Amino acid sequence: MQALGTNVICQFKAQTVKYSGEYYKKYHTIYKLNEKMKEEILKRETKAPPRNQTTEPSDSDTYSSGHSVSFVEALKFWIKLGFISFGGPAGQISIMHRELVERRRWLSEERFLHALNYCMLLPGPEAQQLATYIGWLMHRSWGGIVAGSFFVIPSIFVLLALSYTYAAYGNIPAVAGALAGFKPVVVAIVVAAVLKIGSRALSRGVHYLMAGSAFIAIYFLDIPFPIIVLLAGAMGFLGTRFWPRKFAASSTKTAVKQAGESLGTSRDGGVRISTVIDDNAPPPAHTIPSRSRTLRTLAIGLVLWVLPFALLVSWHGWNNLFAQEYRFFTQAAFVTFGGAYSVLAYVSQTAVETFGWLSHTQAMDGLALAETTPGPLIMVVQFVGFMAGWNNPLAMSPALSGLTGALVTTYVTFLPCFLFIFLGAPYIEVLRGNRNLTGALTGVTASVVGVILNLALVFGAAVIWPEGTQGQLNWFAAALSVAAFIVLYRFKLDVLWVVIGGGLIGLGNALLFT
Repeated sequence: MQALGTNVICQFKAQTVKYSGEYYKKYHTIYKLNEKMKEEILKRETKAPPRNQTTEPSDSDTYSSGHSVSFVEALKFWIKLGFISFGGPAGQISIMHRELVERRRWLSEERFLHALNYCMLLPGPEAQQLATYIGWLMHRSWGGIVAGSFFVIPSIFVLLALSYTYAAYGNIPAVAGALAGFKPVVVAIVVAAVLKIGSRALSRGVHYLMAGSAFIAIYFLDIPFPIIVLLAGAMGFLGTRFWPRKFAASSTKTAVKQAGESLGTSRDGGVRISTVIDDNAPPPAHTIPSRSRTLRTLAIGLVLWVLPFALLVSWHGWNNLFAQEYRFFTQAAFVTFGGAYSVLAYVSQTAVETFGWLSHTQAMDGLALAETTPGPLIMVVQFVGFMAGWNNPLAMSPALSGLTGALVTTYVTFLPCFLFIFLGAPYIEVLRGNRNLTGALTGVTASVVGVILNLALVFGAAVIWPEGTQGQLNWFAAALSVAAFIVLYRFKLDVLWVVIGGGLIGLGNALLFT
């Protein structure tokens, strides 16, 4: 017995030493991480201005854990972002993540992804809406207005200059050659978008069925895009409610993980990093849902929509070109789930075929020009508005008519984006937790894949068979489309450089062989 007791005691001591060593290693690692974080926070706080603890936060201050960002400092960043936001939604979101989360520490990883998930549920440009959301979070409504506006303003002027050059000098051989290089690249971009969006949106067999049905509806039956969206949303809602296993999308955790991986994020060993907006601080008043504020925001938004429309109607009547643009692009802003590619599919169906404002070729050229500018890709609608005014001048010069059409289109396209954030952001938790709403939006996104596939076929036929399928094949356009698709989809080359390269190849082809 004594020998047995001695053996047990020896084993217990050995295990104690082993576990003590393991705990020492763990606590030593945590200690080193904490010391490192303390040094980083100390450096950051010594550079930051002291926080006034005796006053309530104003419109120019953020709720924070150690320091604040003034309205002017944030304004400088939003202006800068408007000039460097190339690369489409993925590139723009990556820029904001790198600058706001990793470099400046204005908000945390979790809060950034929380906002991004909400913005991806909305119609319209998610990157611009994300900027608006973060601006609103930091500096209330004026912060959101400034962030969202300067995300767009630089691209407005750049695209206006490109649109005028295209309309006035597009028949010059050198310009026509560059445009001939742009068009095949646009076909490749749209095909790559079908595959990229489809890989995210089509997670169940029923989603493939919905995408195929949407393609048949718009390509063969010519059913209007808004009706397709409404039917897909209703099907997704009912399917999630009654057959959740067949219709449910990927889990939220998986989606957040994928979003984090796509942004190149990582965990910091469980150590909480100090940010300007403290996740553990009490939420400020403007982030708490309020019925009175919601009604006030709705009223302001309605006034901002009605007044310009009333002026346009009183100017030349209900059915003048600019009033038609105002109504059409307002409707488009509420149904364009899927970003610029889905809105261009809608525009191709309505603005080209129904109203006759521009041709399919001009719509493709507009997408190529929009790809070369900073800001959201949905700015292609400004080009459509410009060309509609240029092709149908209303008692004014084509240039002035085009300018008016472009500004009208841009205004009604982005006005709802601000309302979506100011109205919905306080209720974000309720919206994200609603399984039926998520199912409806998942159904809409699945149908958008079929709609964009229709756009790819229409554009591809117009570029590769410019005289119809019975005519001669344009081998130059076909080869350039295939090459552009390979470098985009296989080698992940930035879209901007592919578009510029296509334009240069087209220019060289025109100068050497035409």
